[in-house]
Amino acid sequence: MLNNDLTELLKIEYPIIQAPMAGGVITSKLVAEVSNSGGLGMIGAGYLTPIQMREQIQEIKQLTSNPFGINLFVPNEFIVEENEIVSSNQFLYPIRQQLNLHQKDSFEIPNFNDVFKTFIEQIKVVIEENVPICSFTFGIPSKEVIAELKLSNIILMGTATTVREAVENEKAGMDIVVVQGSEAGGHRGSFIDGNQESLVGLMSLTPQVVDNVNIPVISAGGIMDGRGLMASICLGAKGVQMGTAFLTCVESGAHQVHKEAILNANEDHTVLTRSFSGKWARGIKNKFILEMKKYETLLPYFPVQNTLTQDIRKTSATQNTQDFMSLWSGQSPRLAKSQTVQSLIINIIAEAKKLS
Repeated sequence: MLNNDLTELLKIEYPIIQAPMAGGVITSKLVAEVSNSGGLGMIGAGYLTPIQMREQIQEIKQLTSNPFGINLFVPNEFIVEENEIVSSNQFLYPIRQQLNLHQKDSFEIPNFNDVFKTFIEQIKVVIEENVPICSFTFGIPSKEVIAELKLSNIILMGTATTVREAVENEKAGMDIVVVQGSEAGGHRGSFIDGNQESLVGLMSLTPQVVDNVNIPVISAGGIMDGRGLMASICLGAKGVQMGTAFLTCVESGAHQVHKEAILNANEDHTVLTRSFSGKWARGIKNKFILEMKKYETLLPYFPVQNTLTQDIRKTSATQNTQDFMSLWSGQSPRLAKSQTVQSLIINIIAEAKKLS
């Protein structure tokens, strides 16, 4: 049951994929440890430059000879509205004051052409470095990009939050689809359906996707242990992708404050917010989310808002205060533990085997 066409395709021992969390959580050691322990380690390269990406890939190759993958953000068109930036900056002013930060009037706001250019350069690095698996979130890359990756025999994984999105992934030529339930921590992978419509729980989403696509399905969202793995397999998934469970591991690069917040949180402590980045994401409720809630609908879209809050999140982390950090977490924080990657995977498999 734990060895299936997914484990065969990815050349891994166990159908466990470490979620590619962008923004510093993913250390080379974390990725390598997951792959060395029989799962699939994944680089979250969403915010990495092509140079940083290449460095991390080469570093991981020194630490493991097993397969690992990489995840990229598919760029979406966005418009930079000057008035939105000015008003968002005004909303953020009281928070900057609390952190003793100077009010910022100029930001290096990204433009779509630059973001797209970086994405194409990232694709080049994936091909040149022979990374065996490449996954995507926030959309589906162009036919040209998919064809280029397939020519290099790279296995492609898409992300979907609804059946419709999963079907589109299969049509586009993805080899595998990760279905992200509403329980998942961090950013939502939705790209067709609206925020409300795409909030489908994993137990509903998995079997409906399985019935409508022919490619292997991976379940993601709130899965922390062997029970979650076996439940997903019973629903027709071929494996699971886990984020929060790996985030609190010893090898994770998450800030200690972030780890502690998850280890001390309950299932009702997480909320969906777009205040940090302009894109809906699930995290532990804190002062920033509460203070920004009333402005949520007025904020610029991703990646503009993400750029505007960068100094706030960084300073909050430097000051070891969780008040203004993005504390991404899925809905099962009570099941999180501080442990090594190896013991997490050993425990999952032992529990799964007992249940099978």
